[in-house]
Amino acid sequence: MRENNVKKIVAAGGNVVNGWLGVPSGVTAEAMAHAGWDSLCIDMQHGLVDYQASVSMLQAISTTNVTPLVRVPWNEPGIIMKSLDAGAYGIICPMINSKEECEAFVGATRYAPQGYRSWGPVRGMIYGGPDYAKEANTTLLSIAMIETAEAVANVDAIMSVKGLDGVYVGPSDMGISMGFGPGFDPTEPKLIENFKKIAEAAKRHKIFAGIHCGSAAYAIKMIELGYQFVTILGETRLMAWAAKNAVTAVKAGKPNPNAP
Repeated sequence: MRENNVKKIVAAGGNVVNGWLGVPSGVTAEAMAHAGWDSLCIDMQHGLVDYQASVSMLQAISTTNVTPLVRVPWNEPGIIMKSLDAGAYGIICPMINSKEECEAFVGATRYAPQGYRSWGPVRGMIYGGPDYAKEANTTLLSIAMIETAEAVANVDAIMSVKGLDGVYVGPSDMGISMGFGPGFDPTEPKLIENFKKIAEAAKRHKIFAGIHCGSAAYAIKMIELGYQFVTILGETRLMAWAAKNAVTAVKAGKPNPNAP
């Protein structure tokens, strides 16, 4: 079965730089895939992507060795299994707040006896290879989102679920749950304390911790905190940032080192 690059990097003690896709387009997915990311996550929760668009995007990512991931809309077995069948090499599942919710999530990503995933990897086998049935349970990633105060309180129970490969922090939802409001790259001490607690717990449970970041500087800071999987913005925000810098440079009549 095709190797999972995220697993390889994490196992070697490295850091995964992940990209984020919310535009339902195979063209933008392909362009992002050729930008050097270790993995790309198709966002079906808050992005504009539906299932059919996600399939086309997975195909576009397949033009490279970038590992394709999908964030599903919710902890619902049908879309989790369908996304894996379409060729996703890992699932990020939002709002996991308890051990029981995590068990239900992980079970949907694994074939029996480790889980209850139904057989039918229509495209998954094309992308993964002929030994998909034998290797899928150990190759594909199950990543639970820790994004509420409740989840932080239950973090050790959640991370104790067998088969869980990693956790992913949603800073905005966690900020909301703690009364700070949403936003990228928070600096509130209580939130940073939670981020540190999650990273330390992941290390104890021998899984990796990931987090969504609003800048390269913050991603580096989170790596220093113990995170092995960092996402930097998403393609729409990166495009808007590059466009604004280019326009500003021309209107100012002088080169901008950050502009294309």
